[in-house]
Amino acid sequence: MKKILLGMAAVAVFISCENENKKNDDATMAMTYPETKKVDTVDVYHGKEVKDPYRWLEDDKSNETAQWVAQQNKTTFSFLDQISYRDKIKNRLTELFNYERVSAPSKEGDWEYFSKNDGLQNQSVLYRYKIGDKPENAELFLDPNTFSKDGTTSLAGSSFTQDGSLFAYAISEGGSDWRKIIVLDTQTKEMVGDTLKDVKFSGISWRGNDGFFYSSYDKPDGSELSAKTDQHKLYYHVLGTSQDKDKVVFGGVPQEKYRYVGGNVTKDERYLIITASTSTNGNKLFVKDLVKNTPPVAIIDNFDTNTYPIHNEGDMFWLVTDYNAPNQRIVKTKLGNLDPNKWIDIIPEAEQVMSPSKAGGYFFVEYTVDAVSKVVQYNYDGTEVREIELPGIGNASGFSAEEDEKTLYYSFTNYVIPSSIYELNIEDGTSTMYRKSKVNFNSDDYTSTQVFYTSKDGTKVPMIISHKKGLKLDGKNPTILYGYGGFNISLNPSFSTSRAAWMEMGGVYAVANLRGGGEYGKKWHDAGTKMQKQNVFDDFIAAGEWLKANNYTSTEYLAIQGGSNGGLLVGATMTQRPDLAAVAFPAVGVLDMLRYNKFTAGAGWAYDYGTAEDSPEMFEYLKGYSPLHNVKEGVEYPATMVTTADHDDRVVPAHSFKFAAELQSKQAGDAPTLIRIDVDAGHGAGKSTEQTINEQTDIYSFALYNMGFTELPNDQQQVKM
Repeated sequence: MKKILLGMAAVAVFISCENENKKNDDATMAMTYPETKKVDTVDVYHGKEVKDPYRWLEDDKSNETAQWVAQQNKTTFSFLDQISYRDKIKNRLTELFNYERVSAPSKEGDWEYFSKNDGLQNQSVLYRYKIGDKPENAELFLDPNTFSKDGTTSLAGSSFTQDGSLFAYAISEGGSDWRKIIVLDTQTKEMVGDTLKDVKFSGISWRGNDGFFYSSYDKPDGSELSAKTDQHKLYYHVLGTSQDKDKVVFGGVPQEKYRYVGGNVTKDERYLIITASTSTNGNKLFVKDLVKNTPPVAIIDNFDTNTYPIHNEGDMFWLVTDYNAPNQRIVKTKLGNLDPNKWIDIIPEAEQVMSPSKAGGYFFVEYTVDAVSKVVQYNYDGTEVREIELPGIGNASGFSAEEDEKTLYYSFTNYVIPSSIYELNIEDGTSTMYRKSKVNFNSDDYTSTQVFYTSKDGTKVPMIISHKKGLKLDGKNPTILYGYGGFNISLNPSFSTSRAAWMEMGGVYAVANLRGGGEYGKKWHDAGTKMQKQNVFDDFIAAGEWLKANNYTSTEYLAIQGGSNGGLLVGATMTQRPDLAAVAFPAVGVLDMLRYNKFTAGAGWAYDYGTAEDSPEMFEYLKGYSPLHNVKEGVEYPATMVTTADHDDRVVPAHSFKFAAELQSKQAGDAPTLIRIDVDAGHGAGKSTEQTINEQTDIYSFALYNMGFTELPNDQQQVKM
């Protein structure tokens, strides 16, 4: 058994300067890690052997793994239980979360539907009222809090028929990506037909009222939570028939496997649009004539582009594509004229990345300008109507509505302004407040500033830094640096209730928009993929160094955080630069880069990562930064709390299990290396309010404790318990 002593600095920010860096010898806590056995597992890649001593932890069905999880959680929570201000943080988070949250309304048939959470409900509830009636007269339609006793079963997607008479919805149990689909008669609220099971990575698209299209994999052999899923199929379910009668519409051909297949029926219900991919980037695009029942016709028959339809009028289609346009454009083509070189430009590629939607007979194109929103309204012929005047600098989303609507509802937020809903008059472009956030947070007391810093190779990278106004730049502010940097995903400014608590406590929250993301289009994304992945880590490291050089914080007050691909980011950063930060939070991370493609749909991530099987060069590159394979003996790593969940079937928890075991085995310093494993939770979506509050409480408690705080920073002034 390995023992460590953790010294806790006896200071808080508001205590006199001369006492700030003293150690409190009476406040040490002794820790003992559970034993983790090692096995003699060896893999061979291109003639080179790689040991994998914790391979046994990949078996999520074994009692031995379950016992290890229980022992690790016991160790972690014993540590957290000794932090004196943990309850204070939880109380304040609970207070902040306890406010009414209501979504924008959506017309379905004769009803307006909206979701509402009274504050601390684990899941939001779906309500409705008759069109023309008042929202206060709404009736309860569906309450996901009744799906399970502990609130861990969530609503995970839904679809109404065009007349609003039928409602299909998916549920996720314990956060799993595997879903069940249930259909309700909206008049009686009674179930229609049987429950569909074992549905994964799927939409629900109705064809009339007869049935709907959905996607799934064959149920895998072995563990449903970790076994490889490599053959996605599109099915059609006829309402009232058993699921085993559902026909495969697309996919399932052994010689042409697709890992991701989706189907969507056009508004006129004439065509079925089919997208098919082998990875998370690039797709084939097919159209099937549902009236003539002809085989699918390929619009794009390769994976070189990302292309999807946004609108059609008969056989005339408007497509969003990055073909010959890395920042995307909107083009028009007829089904009989599918040569991409003959597509007609409607809205050409711009300097900024576009994200288009449509509403009321117009396109609304959100352009990402240095990670913040600019929205422009266009006619279907590409004529610009106007730029929408937004409430401020931040992130606007939700510019969609039916073709005949005169208004739409969009949300606006940034890191210090809670998300509020605005009503937009589509014809004149004016916005009015529809529903202001009721969270108990005074935005006027906080500021959010964008800076540009220089990465290792000279690339300018944007970062947004948020904190309470009047922050003293003395290098002693507790700071969380967050990043992602992958899969063409942009980190746009958005308010987080839990981050509000961090800033109230005097914390700084910084988000770096790293390469690998989508903030500047395909080139920015590709610059952080495969054998350029190191750019992402360099960008993140440079962000931390900039924060320290500009006295926002210093090593002992800096925490780095990221989830999923961002968990990989944190794992790689802390193993390459263990001196960068005092605390590290790799969450649900991809941490074993040699075996990530062996589990669930992980092989689909190869566009971003490459695989160890690709070539000797790719193997060496992956092994060179894989967090699991770069934990070294004799190195003092930051205080680390790995976080994962037992039902994460996207990035299986074995990544986190093995990484935590390596850290505990090799950590040379006194900083704790713990793992927190949520029960009945998955990759993040659908997590209950209670689970969210508990997890954030533990993250902030762990961070502040390991930065040396014996009391909450700015306790008396900011956190009123």
